[in-house]
Amino acid sequence: MNRRNFIKITAGMTAAGITGCSTVPPSPVTGKKRVVVIGGGAGGATAAKYIRKNDPSIEVTLIEQNKHYYTCFMSNEVLGGWRNVDSIKFSYEGLEKYGVKVVHNRATGIDPDKKKVTTQSGKTFHYDRLIVSPGIDFKWETIEGYNESVAEKIPHAWNSGSQTALLRKQLEAMKDGGRVIITVPRRPFRCHPGPYGRASIIADYLKQYKPKSKVIILEASEKFAQQKLFIQAWKKLYGYGTDHSIIEWLPFSEGGEVIRVDAKKKALYTEPFEDQHVGDVLNVIPQQKAGKIAFIGDLVDETGWCPINQRTFESERHTDIHIIGDAAIASPMARAANAANSQAKVCAFAIVKALKGEEMVPPFLINACYSMIGKEYGISVAAVYHLEGDKIKWIRGAGGISPMDGSPELRKREVLYAHSWFKNLTNDIFG
Repeated sequence: MNRRNFIKITAGMTAAGITGCSTVPPSPVTGKKRVVVIGGGAGGATAAKYIRKNDPSIEVTLIEQNKHYYTCFMSNEVLGGWRNVDSIKFSYEGLEKYGVKVVHNRATGIDPDKKKVTTQSGKTFHYDRLIVSPGIDFKWETIEGYNESVAEKIPHAWNSGSQTALLRKQLEAMKDGGRVIITVPRRPFRCHPGPYGRASIIADYLKQYKPKSKVIILEASEKFAQQKLFIQAWKKLYGYGTDHSIIEWLPFSEGGEVIRVDAKKKALYTEPFEDQHVGDVLNVIPQQKAGKIAFIGDLVDETGWCPINQRTFESERHTDIHIIGDAAIASPMARAANAANSQAKVCAFAIVKALKGEEMVPPFLINACYSMIGKEYGISVAAVYHLEGDKIKWIRGAGGISPMDGSPELRKREVLYAHSWFKNLTNDIFG
């Protein structure tokens, strides 16, 4: 599938299938159906908007504690000085134009029997259908000496905003000849190519402004996403594999899995022999799980993620509650913003049809992910999915991955595509 046809398909994918869904009584006050959405990221914000777009009679309330959302996607460009942090900052004013009621508060409880959500302020919101888009939380216990407090000094930057700004500030303050260490956790985690795109953009910054410095990646696995494409680019741009390489990658077999952090020494200790790695800037990315509200709401299984009906994104643990985005078990879909956006549209249409007692055709879903390796060097991967039975399956021959040995012109176009993709996706979510 070529890029033009992929774009045509992604533009046309709008419907999800659902059958046999029960209807519920309308609001006793307004007579309208009520949908509450927890979480205003790529998944939650999209779902809230698309429910209102497709049925303005449904009351939609979005509960999100922050007044602005900072995208993780493209945040690596902030670290390299390619863009400023305000360029990845978005408000919820666009959703309010569609009639979405935005409540800036923290959701603290879900009662699936009484169909209500409780917030930190003590206010409750009743729903006919609930969408939970909780994002990720971290398994702090997997790295000794690392926790939320330490992360204010040694950032993970896997949630964007202040963490991104902190890591950028530390990179700017680092002396030439310094060592930047990025740790990569065991899978699954949000955005598998993300750490390597981050290492690449930081390497570009160091190459220009601190050429005696280097980036070291400590990897908890033996291989990583799009590895051949990244290494080919690193060889071309950053001397990878030579004595003067700006990037060094250590897999698990070479002592790449971090098990302990000493914040005072700025030291990391790795399996199996607790080798010590001292850095000037440390970027520690812990193992991950579903966001806290998913645990509070009893929506997770033993994996720490949320099992769902992949046709409707309805929870397998509680009826009339849907989970989308990074927290949902939607394999083979990636945990990525574009995937969350696509899932949100499927979920929104499923709910609209269910509340009307109507049947829908099975859904198609999409995902695309771009990685910037240099200012004129980008790579990407895209996929299209459909249902086989009640399971999401990748459509072979649809989507694709950037080719090896691509021309310089192709790599430049990928950068242009990436920036256009970011603009269009954020407009679709928040505009």
